[in-house]
Amino acid sequence: MRVIAGIAKGRRLKSLPGSATRPITDRVKEALFDILWPRLEGAHFLDLFAGTGSVGIEALSRGAERAVFVDQGRKAVQLIKENLALTGLTDGARVIRQDVFRFIRKGALAPFDIVYLAPPQYRGLWAETLRALDSHEEILKPEGLIIAQMHPKEYQELRLEVLGLQERRRYGSTLLCFYTLKELGRETN
Repeated sequence: MRVIAGIAKGRRLKSLPGSATRPITDRVKEALFDILWPRLEGAHFLDLFAGTGSVGIEALSRGAERAVFVDQGRKAVQLIKENLALTGLTDGARVIRQDVFRFIRKGALAPFDIVYLAPPQYRGLWAETLRALDSHEEILKPEGLIIAQMHPKEYQELRLEVLGLQERRRYGSTLLCFYTLKELGRETN
């Protein structure tokens, strides 16, 4: 696992042993950031279920002004801090060890331009997290974007009040779903 582009390009990141985290592949990360590049410069980025921190670190490397990493795992939080130090990107980062749902309810450090969530698979956490964000939309800037990463078999249509699905992109066994505030765009579902 490495940083693909930007000021920390090529830096190798540490990963957690075992299956506790599911790191994003370079292929999916590159496709994601090809989509996000027009929004990144100066962005405030939120990485939920941050794991190794590779997505938020990529955002910082490519020009995000600030990235907040939230994970409740002690080892994950320590690893994110080590990866930030390895890449020299600690200045724009804040790492928080906390339950994601508690963080969302508190609305701390909001609003964000981009929210990325990649929870553990097959527990329905991606849908639960989107519902929580839907109830606390102040966490997202008016023209912000939420991206949910999941296995394609996990996907289901969600009834959301303020968030609307804009697009789905599949990359092998990874599905990325892009949500915005409904009044800013047409839903696809």
